[in-house]
Amino acid sequence: MTPFEFILVIIVITTVGGMLKARYGHSRGRDGRPNRLGRGVVGRRGLVDAPEDDLETERLKEEVRALKERLHVLERITVEKEGTLNREIDRLRDR
Repeated sequence: MTPFEFILVIIVITTVGGMLKARYGHSRGRDGRPNRLGRGVVGRRGLVDAPEDDLETERLKEEVRALKERLHVLERITVEKEGTLNREIDRLRDR
């Protein structure tokens, strides 16, 4: 292998490695902190979500809880007998 080919191989490996790091989000600075493209904040325990991510997570958890509750009610109604379903619908209409 000539020196020119060796240098060319090093350049190709470095380029491919950089592309893979950019594609899969492993972009960190020398101090281990995410660069401006990374998400979150580095704390004592490593990478921690930013406060706005925590609010979004809590909102989504509450929405999932509400949807699970609605699904549970719908499952209960559909499993019951036909007559019970009709009575439940009539009772809800009367409200």
